[in-house]
Amino acid sequence: MKVKTIAIGVYIMLIYWCSLHFSFLDTLFFPTLGAFSFLFISRSFRFAELTRITIGAFATSMIGTGLYFLYPSAISVFANVLIAIWMIKKFQWNAPPIVAVSLIPFFSHSEHHWLIPLSAVAALLGLMLTLYIAEFVDSRFGHLLASAGEKRLRESASQIAS
Repeated sequence: MKVKTIAIGVYIMLIYWCSLHFSFLDTLFFPTLGAFSFLFISRSFRFAELTRITIGAFATSMIGTGLYFLYPSAISVFANVLIAIWMIKKFQWNAPPIVAVSLIPFFSHSEHHWLIPLSAVAALLGLMLTLYIAEFVDSRFGHLLASAGEKRLRESASQIAS
């Protein structure tokens, strides 16, 4: 769990840095990425399920962008939220942050609105890759990290006991 948490922290930091320093990547970072990160590590999803959630985020982001492009108003937000919630229930995506991703076009001040769905899917695919690599590292080297932590815990316990 620690390896995944650190990997996610580094990944979000890099995404944020890229979005600040490259104007065409300004839509790559979105706060909901943190919610997806926590969702992905707090439940035991298979990668097939993570892929379905990523596809759902892309689909609702496309719908949100389309509605914003057609008519940027409170009515569009209302329709967008209803459609996103309906899709989550219909396709059993079980990931509430999908609704938030669909709302990005309404609060993003980017000049590149049609990059929002692509940025969302790219960021989530990067997150999935990061988690896959972190899981691999944890399975290969996690015992070393756990052993070091256990050793420090024993040393602390012996100091307290003395």
